[in-house]
Amino acid sequence: MTPTPARPLCKTDSADPSRVRLEGDWTLINALVVADRLRELPEDVRSLDATGIARIDSAGVLQLLRYAKRRELAAEAIQFRSDHQALVSTIEDVVDDRPPRKRDYGVLAALSRLGERVSENGKEIVSLLSFTGENLVKLLRMIKEPKRFRLTATVSHMEEVGLDAVPLVALLSYLVGAVIAFLGSTILRDFGAEIYVVELVSIAFLREFAVLLTAIVLAGRTASAFTAQIGAMKSREEIDAIRTLGLDPIDLLVLPRLIALLLMLPLLTFVAMMAGLAGGITVGAFDLGIPPQMYLSRMHETIEVRHFLVGLSKAPVFAMVIGLIGCLEGLRVEGTAQSVGERTTSSVVQSISLVIIIDAMAALWFMNMDW
Repeated sequence: MTPTPARPLCKTDSADPSRVRLEGDWTLINALVVADRLRELPEDVRSLDATGIARIDSAGVLQLLRYAKRRELAAEAIQFRSDHQALVSTIEDVVDDRPPRKRDYGVLAALSRLGERVSENGKEIVSLLSFTGENLVKLLRMIKEPKRFRLTATVSHMEEVGLDAVPLVALLSYLVGAVIAFLGSTILRDFGAEIYVVELVSIAFLREFAVLLTAIVLAGRTASAFTAQIGAMKSREEIDAIRTLGLDPIDLLVLPRLIALLLMLPLLTFVAMMAGLAGGITVGAFDLGIPPQMYLSRMHETIEVRHFLVGLSKAPVFAMVIGLIGCLEGLRVEGTAQSVGERTTSSVVQSISLVIIIDAMAALWFMNMDW
């Protein structure tokens, strides 16, 4: 037969009133009695002698540890038996792992969450700037020491980043160019100025849409790939092995990807420009009655080279942003599959957001400079 559990008892030490001796079975079956006994203890208790406890389980240990935390007692204020110490050490690691409280939707709680997010975003910006500086320093070091340049890795990433993305970039740019031409003609037809669709499509794509579409596609396609690749290496401790071998992960993993993006994004931007213009020519020929020869002649007469240069000048900046964020988020993976997914999502969101913000600021600056 199962023995009847001894009731938990708390006895004050006659020699020291601030010390209480615990006896009985402090187990789950006596959890309610244990809670009552702890509530009955006087406020001036400063130590608990648990060596007299016959049996104790995780429920009893948790209640004692949480009592000590509520009373702000030191860790050594509870004295356990040596054969109970292994259980106590295990429970101490999870003593605070209780279910989170329901989210507070009050004004103060909302302001608190807003402040936390602003603080976190500030830290992200500082981290990105620091990572940018580190990469620029090591890029200059690579120029002084060419043997650090990884040609094979760079060419491989150029193929992955550039050549493999050409069909997608060209198709999207072509369709967007056709849509812009069609929508522009719908409005301009009311004024009898359909011919100005040529300027609309050409300026829009040369200055803004080509580089922006290309950067957004690569932010979703390439930044996520960089984060997942480096994050998987981080979770498998391959980056630690690289450091153990005396090699620099920035030279091996980051700079080849960054150089590949810096070389391929301007080329992909040029492909997007041509595809967008081709979409405008297609709509002009089949919907507006503007022959391709006339369309090209009009574009040659009205479009200036500065529009092309303005659009192309943004490509290296966007390449740096996408490459740095993708690699940085990969290096910040904590080693779990969930962390890889979270960092991949974060890299895509940050890259696209920052690309659009920089493009908007650049557009305003070029407009005010009358370029």
